[in-house]
Amino acid sequence: MRTPPDPTPTRLARRLGVADAVTIGLGSMIGAGIFAALGPAARAAGSGLLLGLAIAAVVAYCNATSSAELAALYAASGGTYVYGRERLGPFWGYLAGWSFIIGKTASCAAMALTVGAYAAPEWRRPIAIAAVIALTGVNYRGIRKTAWLTRIIVAAVLGALAAVVAGALFGGQATTDHLGNLTGGGLGGILQSAGLLFFAFAGYARIATLGEEVADPARTIPRAIPLALGITLVVYAIVAVAALLAAGPDGLAASRAPLATAVRAGTLDWLVPAVRIGGTVAAIGVLLSLIAGVSRTAFAMAANGDLPHWLDAVHATHKIPHRTELAVGVTVAVTVAFADLRGAIGFSSFAILTYYAIANASAWTLPRQHRRWPRAFAALGFIGCALLAFTLPVASVITGIIVIVVGGVAWCIRQLAT
Repeated sequence: MRTPPDPTPTRLARRLGVADAVTIGLGSMIGAGIFAALGPAARAAGSGLLLGLAIAAVVAYCNATSSAELAALYAASGGTYVYGRERLGPFWGYLAGWSFIIGKTASCAAMALTVGAYAAPEWRRPIAIAAVIALTGVNYRGIRKTAWLTRIIVAAVLGALAAVVAGALFGGQATTDHLGNLTGGGLGGILQSAGLLFFAFAGYARIATLGEEVADPARTIPRAIPLALGITLVVYAIVAVAALLAAGPDGLAASRAPLATAVRAGTLDWLVPAVRIGGTVAAIGVLLSLIAGVSRTAFAMAANGDLPHWLDAVHATHKIPHRTELAVGVTVAVTVAFADLRGAIGFSSFAILTYYAIANASAWTLPRQHRRWPRAFAALGFIGCALLAFTLPVASVITGIIVIVVGGVAWCIRQLAT
């Protein structure tokens, strides 16, 4: 375990305050996840997805406190890839970075499929592939989503979610009879829904990964992460209850665009286009950000020798990691061509829960003087991540284990060869 580095400015300017950091966190969380994850969660637990949402929020909060503590000490870009290296050793840092890359690549596929599902369901897969190609091209040109664009997207998404709530609750079809038995799906179903809904919370780590750009990180990050998470939970809970009251768990479970289905279940059909547009905009915004984020993490890992060095290349004109951009774009496009939305969400959740398990293990090692929350939060977060990961759909768990193990073996082989 290394001494935490001095959090003074190094490579990047520290310009983000609490409000900016919260906005970035909201932009990363209140997005396409809620438009996509309710359907698979309803299939797993029925109306018990509300209990799953609460469990996912508790695990996410424990993860958030661990991430906030670590980010305040290690104010560098990279998130758990950095924390694992510093607190647990190079292998665990690598495994966190590898889990992040494969998990967020699957998230990219899920977001692309969500674009297609809300834009034109009958053409969802071709539209999803076209979206990946187009946004990879945007990132390749060095065009990035700025803070003001994040605010616009968040406003558009919140407007669409408000339309969902209005259409679902005031369309004349909402009834508590649709809620049914919250525990009818059993404990296994509820935990699986929690693992799937965790997919919709995972964006709060974006705040921690901006450690070198946050003003006074020791104060700002611990305040911004829980605040953004709390706002997101309130929004998600309202939307989930409204959707269940209008369409019921069976209606949501059978839909590829569950929030549009919830609005259509009422009589305010004129709101459906607004919801579809909001879902499409949200997915495009998240997909744009994810492609850039995954490629930058892969670039950083390549620079440290944790991925093949040929990925460590910067375009002479656009000044972007063009090889990782293209590699990520091609991988996502191929995944979209064959994967389904539920499978992509399940695999992504497994990999990201692994990532946060390492974050919690890293936080557990912090001495008392560097703690802001009880050590038990890190333990609860680790246990919660492990529990939710292994209650996901069996195919997601098996695939996730195989891909993570392959990555770990590749790292060991490279270490033996050097």
